[in-house]
Amino acid sequence: MNEEHMKRRTDKEMLAGLMESYGDMVVRIAFTYVKEKQLAEDLAQEVFIRCYQHLHTFEHQSSYKTWVYRITVNHCKDHVRSWSFRNLIPFEPMKMEKGEEANSIIEQVLKEEENEVLFQKVLKLTVKLREVIIFYYYEELSWRKSLSC
Repeated sequence: MNEEHMKRRTDKEMLAGLMESYGDMVVRIAFTYVKEKQLAEDLAQEVFIRCYQHLHTFEHQSSYKTWVYRITVNHCKDHVRSWSFRNLIPFEPMKMEKGEEANSIIEQVLKEEENEVLFQKVLKLTVKLREVIIFYYYEELSWRKSLSC
């Protein structure tokens, strides 16, 4: 997103631009903290509400991406420390779509199990290392930049 162009937009236009540019990044970062897709999406909405509320405080000393990243990380850390997060157990049953043939269901289950094993291993990493993986593989940042954030 062009930083100079962002300065000339209304708050609502800026928010829409931030959401379009960084929405996927925010959800991925949130997911590294909460390990649940729906909750990560809810946190992303809260992050963009905070961004909207604090657009006037952005001092243009960093990029919007860095600013949104920092808000996301801080909000996720606050959420993970909250009582509700530490005391509620998420549950997401496996979903099967109607009309699928037996072979494709078996392939899908095997693929999901394989992905789940890899996913569980990644989730056992520290938050810092999970962030590095997200930034390296999804945001295409170097691992050095990822570690310095």
